Amino acid sequence: MSSPMLMDAAKRTELLNRLKRAEGQLRGIQRMIEEDQSCMDIAAQMAAVRKALDGAYVRMTVCYMQQELQQRLQLDEAAEGELDTLLDDVQTLLGKVR
Repeated sequence: MSSPMLMDAAKRTELLNRLKRAEGQLRGIQRMIEEDQSCMDIAAQMAAVRKALDGAYVRMTVCYMQQELQQRLQLDEAAEGELDTLLDDVQTLLGKVR
């Protein structure tokens, strides 16, 4: 059995955009180090990148859960809406852990 992939193109694009922003932040941190900026400023930017990556991970995990539950449970439209609401709440709660 192969590993599941994100099937929703919009969600995949959203995740890629989040990762591209984090990549840009990482390049900025490298530049800061090359320019001998303060460790405190660099640390603050590293914390921001970690938070961005954590957020991307949570979003990917929730998208995966949504996709797999909809497929495996074969939900009707009303139940899919309820599942979407529930998983939005889960994402919000997980976002507060970081």
